[in-house]
Amino acid sequence: MTRILYIEDNDDNIYMLKMRLELLGEFEVLVAEDGQVGCEMAAAEKPDLILLDLELPVVDGWEAARRLKGNPGTREIPIIALTAHALASDREKAMEVGCDGYLAKPCEPRAVVAEVQRFLGKNDGRRP
Repeated sequence: MTRILYIEDNDDNIYMLKMRLELLGEFEVLVAEDGQVGCEMAAAEKPDLILLDLELPVVDGWEAARRLKGNPGTREIPIIALTAHALASDREKAMEVGCDGYLAKPCEPRAVVAEVQRFLGKNDGRRP
């Protein structure tokens, strides 16, 4: 089963996306509610992909992405930013700190699922 780490502090967002992904039957979704815990969980659990909110308590998503990509144990894990920061400059900044993908909130659950599947090679062969 494919493991996804969702780093998000909004309970409604967590519930909606976790349920949507797990109902597909191919994903296990782990949740961290701040960037510090998210970085620790990523290092310990080695998920296949990380969904990362950029506005988080303790350690924000910008710094969490930097830490994850700076750690040899987690740098290869794709990170998709999910954020209300919707300006083109925000997208560029997210890519600069290490995010591999970017979706502006609010985003349709099916768009998130499609992006997850794309990154995991379920549609285009990018990853085994």
